[in-house]
Amino acid sequence: MLSRVADSLYWMSRYLERAEHTTRLLDVNLNLMLDEGPTSAERRWQRVLQALGRPKDIEWAGDPYALTQSLIFETGNKASILSCIISARENSRHVREQISTEQWHRLNSLYLQVTGPEMQNHRQGALVSGMAQPTEFLQSVMEAVHQFQGVTDSTMNHGEGWQFIQVGRYIERASATALLLEAYHVDLWEHPERIAEGNEYLDWMGLLRSATAFEAYCKVYTADLTPDRIFEFLLLDEEFPHSVRFSIDSLQCALEKIQGDSGKYRAEALRRLGGRLQASLNYSSVDEILNQDVVGYLKSIQAQCRSIHETIYELYVDYSIQAALAG
Repeated sequence: MLSRVADSLYWMSRYLERAEHTTRLLDVNLNLMLDEGPTSAERRWQRVLQALGRPKDIEWAGDPYALTQSLIFETGNKASILSCIISARENSRHVREQISTEQWHRLNSLYLQVTGPEMQNHRQGALVSGMAQPTEFLQSVMEAVHQFQGVTDSTMNHGEGWQFIQVGRYIERASATALLLEAYHVDLWEHPERIAEGNEYLDWMGLLRSATAFEAYCKVYTADLTPDRIFEFLLLDEEFPHSVRFSIDSLQCALEKIQGDSGKYRAEALRRLGGRLQASLNYSSVDEILNQDVVGYLKSIQAQCRSIHETIYELYVDYSIQAALAG
């Protein structure tokens, strides 16, 4: 596969996963506004920004709708939902011959939805401060991304190109979930006294819903929301698609398939990086992790994901001619 094709498929998938993650965080926290006071509101929206990696030039100024406006429509912010969808569509356009017609139609329809004339007022700052309109828009974006992922799995040949899409999806998801846990850890684990009385359940539920995990968690542990179980579920569950462990297992599986298809003997470094991270999740218990520097552990996961990304680029995208000839 051409390096430019692999690069576009990888980033198309990462941008869509990023857009869906941001959309979900905004939707969950807008709905939680119905049951919060001013102090808890500020903490929640500060956590949202931290969970998104504190996007450049976006600050919490006390207005959740203004913040939502920026995180959805601000094209100067490369992490905004609109920017991510535009970037995903542009990458898919570069590899139009590699994806199915159904994939292109679904992604192009989403692009037209978020850039159409009816969105112009919102992009200019006229987001209505009522719950129905922003949440309805956010729900439509989430549904469109889910539809694209379903169409991808059902209409695209599961060869090397599809595997690069999986790599993009799961490396983004693992990093995002680790960052989400880091953002919530200080308030909900280290300093639970900061949570307003009566809001504990809402904050725990908000964390789970931010990872689409509330119903899945309840099926495993019932509706008894306890900190250690929530942390274990989102980090170490091997069957839940948004847990860090499941994401890294899926990432490693896709990388091994790509390495097998491409036959690159130089992929040993990438195999070691992925295998080391996979083993640290597969063979660690939640008690062992919670008894150490949890934030440091979560930052280490993010750093290892960045190292995997850089090694993928060295192997499959930004490699020298000599390296390519060497296999």
